[in-house]
Amino acid sequence: MAPTHLEQIKHDFDDRLAQLAASPQQWAEFLDQVAVFGAQYSLGNQILLLLQAEERGVTPRYFLPYGNAEGTTGWKAHARHVRRGEIAYQIWAPVRRRPTDAQARQWEAAGRTVRRDAHGKPAPQIVGFRLAGTFELGQTDGEPFEPPTVLRHRRTRTLPQLLTGEDPTHVYEDVVSLIRAHGYTFDLVPPGSPYLGAANGVTVPGPRQVLIRDDVDPAQRVKTTMHELAHLRCGHPEELDAAAKPHRGRRETEAESVAHIVCAALGLDTKDYSDAYVLGWADGDLNLIRDCAATVLRVAKQILTDLTPNSTGPDTGTASDDIHPADGRESIAGEGR
Repeated sequence: MAPTHLEQIKHDFDDRLAQLAASPQQWAEFLDQVAVFGAQYSLGNQILLLLQAEERGVTPRYFLPYGNAEGTTGWKAHARHVRRGEIAYQIWAPVRRRPTDAQARQWEAAGRTVRRDAHGKPAPQIVGFRLAGTFELGQTDGEPFEPPTVLRHRRTRTLPQLLTGEDPTHVYEDVVSLIRAHGYTFDLVPPGSPYLGAANGVTVPGPRQVLIRDDVDPAQRVKTTMHELAHLRCGHPEELDAAAKPHRGRRETEAESVAHIVCAALGLDTKDYSDAYVLGWADGDLNLIRDCAATVLRVAKQILTDLTPNSTGPDTGTASDDIHPADGRESIAGEGR
């Protein structure tokens, strides 16, 4: 019996996850693709769009839905229209509805979180997903449209190179503020300082410190600072206290991947530094790979939203990102690669 459309989608999704796990190069290219869209899509939709674009032989630049009748959403909001006869790309769209009070109580009794409004009434909840259409820029005509970011292809390097030059993102102070909002101090310190050692940056949960080496160019400084913020947003300090600690390779893969996506989306190309971390820690476990990728997309989107609240749409340093003992506790790896 031929597989159904949904069965084929799931098969293709799992197959691509396996490829990402087996090839650091494909992981690197996947991160570049994510950066193009500012991490606005979920893991499932990122892979779904990528697979459809590959089938059509298209290098995608940007996706938006057709737009509503009022012309305030999608491509219509940008004074562009989808050409007649174009076939939509499919993505998973959430289905929302407001449950009754009785349904809400039943869900809560079963352990499900139910969002409520200021008056205590159940708010609309996601109850499922359906396939919906979206269109790539190349399928539209109309007013000029400049995608927020540009797809960057890169190759995995043997050793990362410290970034040089100025910081084009202008978000360094904001990133520092986000770190301090987590209750951590932030300091620039000389290489070799306590906790920092040979790394470029380190997050130390015990004294709640983030330390960044003070002798790098602004571009590398913001990149390293973003890496340490990613550790905090991924919840890595809390995980170090857990009985079953996640593999260090996963923590570093998540933090470095988030930093690359956010920096690339904001205009700082980190390809000379952010070579893909080997995903051998996953040992072929697709659930681990899926969780890692989902965490990366969720945290990158969250940081980009915090840094661009009004936006629409979506050294030859060879020191490793080590875990250092600190006051009897582990510290989150300094961004050292």
